[in-house]
Amino acid sequence: MQNTHIIDGRVAMRDGRGERARRAAVREERLRVTAGVSVPLRLSAWRGRSGQRYVVGVHALAEADLSDVTEAVLIAVCREGDGTARVVDVAAAGALPRERLASSWMSAVRACGATEMHVHRLARDEAERSAVIADLQDDI
Repeated sequence: MQNTHIIDGRVAMRDGRGERARRAAVREERLRVTAGVSVPLRLSAWRGRSGQRYVVGVHALAEADLSDVTEAVLIAVCREGDGTARVVDVAAAGALPRERLASSWMSAVRACGATEMHVHRLARDEAERSAVIADLQDDI
């Protein structure tokens, strides 16, 4: 007597994709659209644990000015020597700029090794920004 179970290939592929998405770590994925552009675009994307992709503007941390950033998700990033990016911290900027809080957060992420600030501005409201933050806080 054999103990085998036959399943449809489409079901196996669907289940496999779901398993990979659950195990996936938060990671940066460079945008292919910027590869052939002669003017350097400072855009990238992050893939969250859910598999959702978030397009971000990339800024050097030394040049980042959060005083005018509102209604966005801020991703403090450490760029490793081999070019890979690691999330240091993720925060949300609300409708009103909060300079004192922004400066203390910037100091804290700098102390943790952040070298870049990635800004995601496509979340429509506070609930969406909170969801993005939860999705990107994989390895923090």
